Amino acid sequence: MTGFALFAAVFLACVVEAVEALTIILAAGTGRDWRSALKGMAAALIVLAAIVAALGPAVTALPLTALRLVVGGLLLVFGIGWLRKAILRASGNKALHDEDAAYAEELAAARSAGAGKRPLAGDWYAFTLSFKGVLLEGLEVVFIALTFGSNQHDIPLASAGAAAAVVLVAVAGLAVRAPLSRVPENTMKFAVGVMLTSFGLFWGAEGAGAQWPGSDAALLAIIPGVLLVALAFVAAFRRAPEAAPAEAAHAEAG
Repeated sequence: MTGFALFAAVFLACVVEAVEALTIILAAGTGRDWRSALKGMAAALIVLAAIVAALGPAVTALPLTALRLVVGGLLLVFGIGWLRKAILRASGNKALHDEDAAYAEELAAARSAGAGKRPLAGDWYAFTLSFKGVLLEGLEVVFIALTFGSNQHDIPLASAGAAAAVVLVAVAGLAVRAPLSRVPENTMKFAVGVMLTSFGLFWGAEGAGAQWPGSDAALLAIIPGVLLVALAFVAAFRRAPEAAPAEAAHAEAG
């Protein structure tokens, strides 16, 4: 896996998480209090920094074989979850993720919540909403950066990809103070799901003792293969709802 591929994979995955975190921060700041929302964000970033400091050395200390097996398994679980949702959305069986709608929902909830002040935090609802949103989405960013970076023995480059994604989304979002609804998040989630699943298969098999033909070049076949399977599922699930009425009519006629 080249340095560019590592950076790009981490960057794309983290952009998705950063957009979702930004939507929550914007709702907390606009609907309640910007200062409290930013304090919640800062507190979450401090917690995430402590988690990275604690987990980073522990992950890199694992033997390479065990590391690839663990990382591969985790990426498979994570990637298949993303891919499943992306397939359902692409096939029309699940509503597309809409950042404008998510923002409006969070904003309405923030405005209707009762007032509450806490020392240092300020508006407690804005603080906790921002803190929880950044912490949860941030944990996924940390997981992606650590797993990809540790397996490739280049955590600094993976961290740079994650940081670039977060900074880019934060600057763009705060500049317009609106959710980034034009980011093709559903398409990106589909692509990221394919990548995470592919790398999970690749590293998990290596960790279990398998040797891929062509070593890292095998990814050039695995990634398109996973993509084709995912697209086949999309096509199959699109046909199923259309076939159901015809089958029902045939059964009634019989």
